[in-house]
Amino acid sequence: MIKAAPAWLVPIAAIFILQTTTSFLSRFIPIIAPAMSEEFGWSGSSIGYLTASNSLGGLAILIGGSALMKQVGGMRTLQICLLIGAASMALFLSPCVGIALAACFVMGLSGGTANPAGSEVLQRYSPPGKRNLVFSIKQAGVPLGGVIAGLVIPAMIVVAGWRVALFACAILVALPTILTWRMSQGLDQTDDEGGWHFTMPGRQTLHTLQVPLQSLMSNRGLMKMSIVGSLFAVSQSCWFTFTVIYLIDRLGFSLGMAGVVFAVMQAGGVLGRIAWGWLSDRLRSATATLSIVAILSAATTILLGLSKPEWPLWTIVVLAFVAGCSAASWNGVQIAEVARRSPPDLISETSAGSSILVNLMNMLVPTAFAAFVAFSGRYDYAFGFVGACTLLVLVFLPRDRQAA
Repeated sequence: MIKAAPAWLVPIAAIFILQTTTSFLSRFIPIIAPAMSEEFGWSGSSIGYLTASNSLGGLAILIGGSALMKQVGGMRTLQICLLIGAASMALFLSPCVGIALAACFVMGLSGGTANPAGSEVLQRYSPPGKRNLVFSIKQAGVPLGGVIAGLVIPAMIVVAGWRVALFACAILVALPTILTWRMSQGLDQTDDEGGWHFTMPGRQTLHTLQVPLQSLMSNRGLMKMSIVGSLFAVSQSCWFTFTVIYLIDRLGFSLGMAGVVFAVMQAGGVLGRIAWGWLSDRLRSATATLSIVAILSAATTILLGLSKPEWPLWTIVVLAFVAGCSAASWNGVQIAEVARRSPPDLISETSAGSSILVNLMNMLVPTAFAAFVAFSGRYDYAFGFVGACTLLVLVFLPRDRQAA
């Protein structure tokens, strides 16, 4: 007799697919931007500003879209944002950097929706003893989307040009979103009062922002774990945003080879997120796991800034892989800890609050990094400071030893 599949497999598969698609959409920007910048005459630092605009879009949906996520469901909201993001890729055909910033903002909407939507669904379906592992598998979709982007987009640009790659990427985002469309009907929890609401910025914006951030005050460990996420985001945002342009501008890599290194880093993230989730469940201590991750993340980030064109290729590849296993792999354990420490009726709010802090870092850090490099020309100082910031994780990690 065939044993029935666990009930949590379908939810995690659906969320994993959408998480991977969301990641692909965001990783698309720093990979295709060098080709666009070369043709349109944009500066290399523009990549930081485009990425910051993308994170601003994620922050906007977290602030203004909470009512929409409650009314139609987080998963459905994510699907809507993905389709809008795919359509907005057409705006990149304009040489105006302002229009490109607007396109990045729209594409970022899905990034802000992914974590609250996934956390709410998986918290209901994941077995308690496998919660960190389940959340880490879901989060493994983030680097997997980066692997696909790093391998596919540069190859398409070389073969057919960036405009054709733009069209193909839009299809790659829209197709899995459409295929999972019906799944959200059975997985989302929605309010029965109906109505779609997106709160535009206004007098209520501060209150809307205040609700998820206030929810983090439920207990001290919850706030500290949210701050930990924002500190980890400092290194992660710089690796994701500047790796390709740094390899091209400072180490002399081709776009194709830089894309491969980027894909290796993201592949390390796939393995790292699952491995850290398993280890956290095994040790029953997210604090111990995240301490190890913080040290590795800081070390690899500092070493990237110290790398030279004379370094053998294999050293850069190994460095990128270890960075993927650390700087890009903290998310699953941290998000699971935020959900576990949350009051059961506030999981969506606390997940959104934690994501707001992360998105703020994803918006501010690339902007500051790009401005510093444009002014000083020193990538080594910039990466060194970023690595030092990541070590602050060790200061803010909660020291209690609650059961996982």
